[in-house]
Amino acid sequence: MGDEAFKKICSGVENIIGGDELCEKLRAGKCLKVKLGVDPTRPDLTFGHMVVFNKLRQFQDLGHEAILLIGDYTTIIGDPSGRSETRPVLSKEQIEYNSCTYLDQAFKVLDPGKTTVRRNSEWFGEMSFEDALNLARRMTVARMLERDDFSKRYAEGVPISIVEFLYPLLQGQDSVELCADVELGGSDQLFNLLVGRALQKDVGQSEQCVITMPLLVGLDGKRKMSKSYNNYISFNDSPKDMFGKIMSIPDETMYLYYKYLLWWADDEISKLRVMHPMECKEQLAYTLTAKFFGSDVADHELKQFENIFSKNDLPDDIEEIIVPDFCETLFEALFSSGKFASKKELHRLIDQGGVKLEGTKLVDAREKFGRKEEWTVVQAGKRLFFKIR
Repeated sequence: MGDEAFKKICSGVENIIGGDELCEKLRAGKCLKVKLGVDPTRPDLTFGHMVVFNKLRQFQDLGHEAILLIGDYTTIIGDPSGRSETRPVLSKEQIEYNSCTYLDQAFKVLDPGKTTVRRNSEWFGEMSFEDALNLARRMTVARMLERDDFSKRYAEGVPISIVEFLYPLLQGQDSVELCADVELGGSDQLFNLLVGRALQKDVGQSEQCVITMPLLVGLDGKRKMSKSYNNYISFNDSPKDMFGKIMSIPDETMYLYYKYLLWWADDEISKLRVMHPMECKEQLAYTLTAKFFGSDVADHELKQFENIFSKNDLPDDIEEIIVPDFCETLFEALFSSGKFASKKELHRLIDQGGVKLEGTKLVDAREKFGRKEEWTVVQAGKRLFFKIR
């Protein structure tokens, strides 16, 4: 039984360190403490997080204890993994708000009845300055500079704060406090997770098994999915946005989503390649939307998508927006809709021919916005439709 469980656990992982010890614990029938830490730096979890959450859910289904650690204390520092600069500091109010939203979203994947939620402020909030100094003594600057992101920043003369050096130590100390048997993370977290093993060994604990998962490519098909790159799909996206964003990904990226989000085997994915990419992508979008919102909602979004892109129809739930009286130009009227993140984004869409009024590309946004009783249908990009008047 232990060997079969170990085989399942190893599926889809990028690195596994301490696998032999893990296998022994599984054979002995031990209920493992499996730790996953998330820092609530922003309100949304993304499909990039989902790769690791799926693995944690697998441990739950195998009967182990999932510990979801909210890094409300470490968020004050900011994880430097993969960063080329220091993260901005968040207020305690922002951190608390983000922490609450993380839990709501996490339980869309995890079984709440089998999840232990902890916050690392429980122990770090009680730590004295002397305790912090004693922890800092357990790591050298030379060892820290072995990290790829630190070494690059140091070589390029980009500032690295002493506080950032403390982050891997704090994450490692989390594992000591929780007596973790396993810690999960993305592949860019490997250094931090290994620090946890080292600190556990120092205090005589059994060293945690480290499991890293692949980083999911974002909507651009190039960089990792990240809120910083604005190439992400959020757990909190509306069904329409989730479905539409999935349909927008490059074809090759689509197969990675089947592999990392739905855990399709390579032989299953190879069968997809003989199908039309649009059909494969619709199946992917339907399956993931149904996972979060149910099959009825996914059915609706599939129908809406097919109506718009196959039959050139308008969606039947198009939003109607009344334009304020102070808007004199078409640009002002469009921006007042609240559908665009910034005026710069709207200018870019118009310049690229991505905005249509009643099916005609908008060329001059400086035109006067005519006052009339009829609604004007706006299409921005491929997926956004609304009416203004």
